[in-house]
Amino acid sequence: MENKIENNVSGKSVSRSVGGVADRLSGIEEYYFSTKLRQIDEMNKAGKNVINLGIGSPDLPPHPDVIKTLSEEAEKRNQHGYQNYKGSPVLRNAIAKWYKRWYDVDLNPDAEILPLIGSKEGIMHICMTYINPGDSVLIPNPGYPTYRSAAKIAGANVQPYTLKGENKWCPDFAELEKQDLDNVKLMFVNYPQMPTGQLPTNEMFTELISFAKKHQVLIVHDNPYSFILNDHPMSLLSFEGAKDVVIELNSFSKSHNMAGWRVGMLCGAKERIEEVLRFKSNMDSGMFLPLQLAAAKALELGQDWYDSVNAVYKKRREKVFELLDLLKCAYNKNQAGLFVWAAIPGNYKDGYELSDKVLNDCNVFITPGGIFGDAGNKYIRVSLCATAEKLDEAITRIKIR
Repeated sequence: MENKIENNVSGKSVSRSVGGVADRLSGIEEYYFSTKLRQIDEMNKAGKNVINLGIGSPDLPPHPDVIKTLSEEAEKRNQHGYQNYKGSPVLRNAIAKWYKRWYDVDLNPDAEILPLIGSKEGIMHICMTYINPGDSVLIPNPGYPTYRSAAKIAGANVQPYTLKGENKWCPDFAELEKQDLDNVKLMFVNYPQMPTGQLPTNEMFTELISFAKKHQVLIVHDNPYSFILNDHPMSLLSFEGAKDVVIELNSFSKSHNMAGWRVGMLCGAKERIEEVLRFKSNMDSGMFLPLQLAAAKALELGQDWYDSVNAVYKKRREKVFELLDLLKCAYNKNQAGLFVWAAIPGNYKDGYELSDKVLNDCNVFITPGGIFGDAGNKYIRVSLCATAEKLDEAITRIKIR
């Protein structure tokens, strides 16, 4: 029921809704996975025991030393107050050392790093910091849906740029040059790319920086997958001239199995960090100090940690390949990240049809590629965040359907 109130303004009766939703939410729907999880929950209540291969939420735990640090620090009496909006110096120094060790990027921990309550928060902060109503934002298609929704909430005109398999899921700069770029303020990029798992190349990153400088566009590089099934982690900030036009988001969620901890980072030039902080400091406070100290401990982990995590994902990926073969999907075996992206067979209209069939017939949920943009309509995405046993059960269910 819609509640109405009436005011008498200048002798006129004015009717309006109580708590009417702001115009900025026009065209913004509830996040796909939020609604899908409710459906799966109802199926499970009915005894379906759905195997969820949709969401990339790591089921493996963080390193024991990280959990130990959190526990020990949380027991201290003086660790529970408000924290610095710029984050603990301990965490910022750890991030700077981590970036230097793995990406060969020099960052000033006092000026070029901003810890975040998850990198998803950072996407919203960046959009609210830089976008005025009417500005345009280049959004990858297919790409992470939050880029689009955050930009639209901030008042932007969304300009999708299509990524294609024949172009190795990299931006087609010749096609981009044909677009009207006069009002473009930001461009979101994400490599290793999600959902396609495409790895970046030096040539593509170099061309991206040149494009940004030519058109005075700020590049927002979202980089949470660089350590997952990838032997050569890369940062866009490692390329010459990048700090002039690039800010980079990174996260502990995938690389350190800390998705629920909500710890991320924004890295870039001093001016950019200060600009985003102007917005962020009015929206939240610094995160719980023991979380920051545990995150700093996570960044001290060596190659053995990443190798152990990837050994598990490699075994799971082989099982996902087997599952996709049963569905007669086509895929590239050289993908990075927590998912496998695959083209559906021609007898299905789109990935939604195949996803719904597997869910209804087999009680297995896989993600339709269309939620990442219409360029993903003929694809599905399968998560590696399920045990080998669950993947074997999913394979069995699909075999006997």
